[in-house]
Amino acid sequence: MDGIKRRVKDSLQIKLSLWLSLAILGIALIAGTVTFFSAFNEAHELQDDVLRHVATLFDRHHLPVPQGRDSARATDSDPESRVYVQLLSAPLSNGIDVLSNPLLDLPQNLPDGMQTVRIGAEAYRVLVRTLGSGERLAVAQETAVRDEIARYSALRTLLPFLILIPVLMLVVAVLVRKIFRTVTDLSIEIDQRSEQELHPIAPEPLPAEIRPFVAAINRLLGRVGQAMELQRRFVADAAHELRTPLTALSLQAERLANTEMSANAHERLKTVRQGIERARALLEQLLTLARAQATTSMPSTAVSLQQVYRRVLEDLMPLAEEKGIDIGVVSDLDAHLFANEVDVTTLVKNLVDNAIRYTPPGGRVDLSLLSSNSVITLVIEDSGPGIPEAERERVFDPFYRILGSDEIGSGLGLSIVQTISARMGAEVNLGFASEQSRSGLRVMVTFPVA
Repeated sequence: MDGIKRRVKDSLQIKLSLWLSLAILGIALIAGTVTFFSAFNEAHELQDDVLRHVATLFDRHHLPVPQGRDSARATDSDPESRVYVQLLSAPLSNGIDVLSNPLLDLPQNLPDGMQTVRIGAEAYRVLVRTLGSGERLAVAQETAVRDEIARYSALRTLLPFLILIPVLMLVVAVLVRKIFRTVTDLSIEIDQRSEQELHPIAPEPLPAEIRPFVAAINRLLGRVGQAMELQRRFVADAAHELRTPLTALSLQAERLANTEMSANAHERLKTVRQGIERARALLEQLLTLARAQATTSMPSTAVSLQQVYRRVLEDLMPLAEEKGIDIGVVSDLDAHLFANEVDVTTLVKNLVDNAIRYTPPGGRVDLSLLSSNSVITLVIEDSGPGIPEAERERVFDPFYRILGSDEIGSGLGLSIVQTISARMGAEVNLGFASEQSRSGLRVMVTFPVA
């Protein structure tokens, strides 16, 4: 019950449908009540007219008032059509009604006109008229029968209300849902966007009441996009500007290494040079991340993934040979991906570089491809320690590195991979290369086929 109350309170669509339904029910109740009593009174008026017509018929055509009792009287005659006609001056045995019913014990002093008279336990509607002959004619009908006919007639007038009100409430619910469908579609469209898609929302298909809200969202998206662009530009500019002093420090360190100094000084200089190299690698990764986050133009050619593999292996083979790692492509399958070649190369290079760095000397790194009618998957496996399942969500965060890792790195490699994959609509999955020993890392990047 609390959940239903919360939904009604939080949902504008449900609230609008509910209030419209309550308004329809309220108006229908008032209209039905007015219609019922109006039809009820109208039915009584029509029944009074019947009594007047009967009296007029006897008066104008000088019809004789029936005398005596009819031996063929039907006890099961229709009570709705039972009308009593008698002369007030006549004894009770001298008149019968038009349907052979006994006479009524009406008071002789009834005035002319329409009136209600109670005789015993029954009430009658009586019309008294003085005929041209001077006789006083009484035309009567039971009020219980009249009320039953009037109620039936009034209820028949309510039948369209009883049928149309549920239909109207259903139509209102459908129309409200249809009207709010544009808002639902808008929320789905925004929810499916990536963090890089900050283009404005088109306000044309939306209702006029929603457009100011959409315009405010567009202005917010513009400010967010501008802030992100300034941030990327700052990172790229800072990394680029730091290249020159780091290059100068590296050259000075090389010159200093050629001078005569003690073994202790050489050892400390080696540590300094390693720090400079780490700083240069970090700057390169920052520049790569800034380029990956920047908006790129749509690709116009298909990229051969086998060629990308070969190009990356040519660049990183010296690093693999230095550690004695067996690295290569283990499948002959080639696939073509409609994407930006620089992005694909950067993605693969970061994955292979990570695999080489975290694979112990004498290990193995395998590159392969999987292809089907709907997806293309890059697979990179290594024989390193792998990534624990609890850490697999965090490793995509910038500068995050697993505790206990002795490898030198910036913590930006997988963040770059995730950024490029998200922009290209690809999905990155991490797993163990060997499920039995729960070791090694298998990275699978799945691209949808355009």
